[in-house]
Amino acid sequence: MAKKIIGSLKLQVKAGQANPSPPVGPALGQRGLNIMAFVKEFNAKTADITPGTPTPVIITYYQDKSFSLELKTAPASFMLKQAAGLPPVGKRNRAKGSAKPGREVAGKVSVAQIRAIAEAKMKDLNANSIEAAMQIILGSAKSCGIEVKG
Repeated sequence: MAKKIIGSLKLQVKAGQANPSPPVGPALGQRGLNIMAFVKEFNAKTADITPGTPTPVIITYYQDKSFSLELKTAPASFMLKQAAGLPPVGKRNRAKGSAKPGREVAGKVSVAQIRAIAEAKMKDLNANSIEAAMQIILGSAKSCGIEVKG
C-alpha cells in the first residue's frame, strides 16, 4: 500500500551546504520531520553540483513522517549572472543584476549561452521547444538587466 501524502514544501538551499539552521530547521521542524535526515540526504544528492549553487528542492512528506526530495535546476537568474561574469557581492555572496533593468546594463551574454542555459533548465521550464525555453530565459535576462549579444 502506498504511503499517504500529507503535504509538500519548497525550499531553496545552497548545494552541499544544508544545515539545521534557518530556513531549513524551522520549516521541517514545524512539520515534525527529521531535520538531520534531510540535511544528510540533501548534501549527498547535491555532492556533484558546484558547492554554493542555490538549488530549489520540493520536499513531499508522508503520514509516517518520512519524506522524499525532488531537486530542481538552479534559478535562471543565477545561471545568467554566472554566464555574464558578474562578481559575487553582498552578505549572501550573490551576484547582483542591474538596479535599473532596461536602462542600465549589468552584463552581457551571447545567444549560445542563452541556448545552453535553456537546455540545462528545459526539464523545469513550461516550454515545448528549445526556442520557447530560450524566450523564457531571454525574459529573465531582460529583467536582470543583462544584455544579449547576437
